[in-house]
Amino acid sequence: MSMTHHAEPAVTTPPAPGPKETDGRTARRPLALRLLARPEVGVFLGAVAVYVFFLITAPPVREAGSMANVLYQSSTIGIMALPVALLMIGGEFDLSSGVAVITSALTASMLSYQLTANVWVGVVVALAVSLAVGFFNGWMVVKTGLPSFLITLGTFLILQGVNLAVTKLVTTNVATDDISDMDGFDQAKKIFASSFDIGGVEVKITIFYWLAFAALATWVLLRTRYGNWIFAVGGNKESARAVGVPVTFTKISLFMLVGFGAWFIGMHQLFTFNTVQSGEGVGQELIYISAAVIGGCLLTGGAGSAIGPVFGAFMFGMVQQGIVYAGWNPDWFKAFLGVMLLGAVLINLWVSRTATRR
Repeated sequence: MSMTHHAEPAVTTPPAPGPKETDGRTARRPLALRLLARPEVGVFLGAVAVYVFFLITAPPVREAGSMANVLYQSSTIGIMALPVALLMIGGEFDLSSGVAVITSALTASMLSYQLTANVWVGVVVALAVSLAVGFFNGWMVVKTGLPSFLITLGTFLILQGVNLAVTKLVTTNVATDDISDMDGFDQAKKIFASSFDIGGVEVKITIFYWLAFAALATWVLLRTRYGNWIFAVGGNKESARAVGVPVTFTKISLFMLVGFGAWFIGMHQLFTFNTVQSGEGVGQELIYISAAVIGGCLLTGGAGSAIGPVFGAFMFGMVQQGIVYAGWNPDWFKAFLGVMLLGAVLINLWVSRTATRR
């Protein structure tokens, strides 16, 4: 006779509740680190530091008229820095952007004057030329697969030579003729180079354009499909193409946006000074790229914002005018820019590592 034993069910006591374990991916980071992860936060703090520095060392900066001049200088850099920044987010460079501004102005000036036509004819043709240059750069980059650095370096040299040679051939001088007495000049000047009196301070219209373009670029990047395409092609164009992103269209259109910016600033310069020096523009492309980099746009593409370059351009304008107001030698301007660029790159690197540290 066999006996069977029924095992009593084991009773286990649940462990006492303790702190919930999380890994680095699910843990909520402190607010300070999440703010540092934003590319525009670092440059904003830098812009504030530069402003305070010149506020102390250059008393004229405290005047409203001086700040209007600072904002004006910043706007002429910032309007071009915005499309350059979008292009960099898309993973490309444009070294021809500086001389492209002069090409646009020269085209409008010489075409209008030599043909004795209304200045608006020159303005429209200059727009077509600027967009064509941008299209050429983008098409060459996409079709050849060569780095945009090399393609646009070639375009830079071509435009620089054409600017000088054609101007001398047409005007027998290195500058274009004065077009201030031509039909349509006053109307064009109101659009591209006018100013407003606000509280007794003369404020240039480019400041308003700059802020409006920055708001539009921010909306495009954050709220539209095209903005997603820009980040995608800058991150990995092959992966972007695999998921249906029109890489060719996005790349070419970004270069054409740079062309549009060059046209706009070229028209501003033309209708501000009434004439154009054909040898100018060399080196400005580095200013635009630096403003974008200081604003948080990565050299490798796929990251950045439109607000960051606004603060980057403000820092450049602040330094450029602040040196004058402080009574220092303006030859130090480029040295300041170099220090700012290196400092911004190091700060961005530190911020990136701090923000992603577990």
